[in-house]
Amino acid sequence: MPESIHAVAVIGGATSGAEIAGRLAEQGVEVVVFEQNALPYGKIMDGLPRWHEALRRKEYENVNAKLGRPGIHFVPGTRIGRDVPFAELAREWGFTAVVLASGAWNDRPLPIEGAEQWVGRGLVYQNPFIIWFNHANETGYQGERFVPQDGAIVVGGGLASIDVAKVFMLENVRAKLAERGIEVGTIQLEVKGIPKILAAHDLVYEDLGLAGCTLFYRRRAEDMPLVEIPVGVSPERREKMIASRGKVLAKAMEKYRFGFEPLAAPDGLLVEDDRLVGLRFRRTRIEDGRVVATDETFERRGSCVVSSIGSIPVPMEGIPMKGELYDFADWELGRLSDYPNVFSVGNIVTGKGNIVASRKHASAVAQRVIESYLGLGEDGRADEAGLLDGPKAKAAGQAERIAGALSLAPPIEPAVLESIRKRVRERQAAVGYDGDYAAWIARMTPPDLE
Repeated sequence: MPESIHAVAVIGGATSGAEIAGRLAEQGVEVVVFEQNALPYGKIMDGLPRWHEALRRKEYENVNAKLGRPGIHFVPGTRIGRDVPFAELAREWGFTAVVLASGAWNDRPLPIEGAEQWVGRGLVYQNPFIIWFNHANETGYQGERFVPQDGAIVVGGGLASIDVAKVFMLENVRAKLAERGIEVGTIQLEVKGIPKILAAHDLVYEDLGLAGCTLFYRRRAEDMPLVEIPVGVSPERREKMIASRGKVLAKAMEKYRFGFEPLAAPDGLLVEDDRLVGLRFRRTRIEDGRVVATDETFERRGSCVVSSIGSIPVPMEGIPMKGELYDFADWELGRLSDYPNVFSVGNIVTGKGNIVASRKHASAVAQRVIESYLGLGEDGRADEAGLLDGPKAKAAGQAERIAGALSLAPPIEPAVLESIRKRVRERQAAVGYDGDYAAWIARMTPPDLE
């Protein structure tokens, strides 16, 4: 291939990073993808629950096709900010541009003073919990482990919190069936739904004696971000779409039997015997779209408290923060004032760590996609691939904007390009990667990955 006149570093190899890398490589840009994990699948592997079998496999193949192409150098097992200083990468390596696509991996803290001391002692966060669930059946898994006990309290309100509630319900129903000598797989139970599986064994949910998992949300069911409302929609259509959110939630509750408590915001900790055993909630009301706290409080005890209130970027030394997010000077392009050659894409900009349907979807399509994601679609999961349309479209648009910026930048000097390649080879060697992407993926993929 002809010698590149530009070199771009992409930090993060999953959906958005792979899309950016592939499109820039198509235009003759030499791309180096730095991935913190051994495998470049990000939230597809560690955030999208394993019952999404077909979508996960399809996206693994999509990422592999993009990152395995000529002109892209893959550098696994490398966290920028830890293994390579960000400022050094952006200012000293010589890249024409650096693209942040590393996602949002930190959980937003539960907003109660002193809550963090109870992590591992009754308080669980969504991200490590779903990572465990997705890898729990792998013999080589060495990460944190959880026991999804009956009666959990889930604090949330988005799609990810419904995923968490589903995990608790599916695993506890499976355990109760196993006590009766009935073996049912998690994915089978998720696809068919709890009532249908129980009916096939002449059982109803109440026969199991489960307390169940309850999702607590500070707003109402119709406020849940389950169906995005496009800009400019008519008032009549808007009202119908708002109502449809409640219907989607009701379908999920019926199929997976979790409970829902609206207008309840976490307000205090219930601690007994050196363990978090529940929460005090403050009742809220909605006024002009805002959450307003009332004087009413109530307590709920549970087997554990799972906080699923959103994901935020991991702080990176060298990048200024503004609250929970990076302090971008330009939020549309994800530009940093101290680094004129840096762009950003994906959840690292939005602070949303979960895959959701794009606002650009037609409203009916958006609802089908969300119902498919939740396992409620009439055609199974046929429509859930649309979840990735939004992130991919945004990444593609960002790739075009970056390419436009590169066209105005001076070409990279051959000596600088060779210096970049040398540094890349040194880092690859340090993690045991020999440059054969396909062989690396085959070697690092667990044989029992679901």
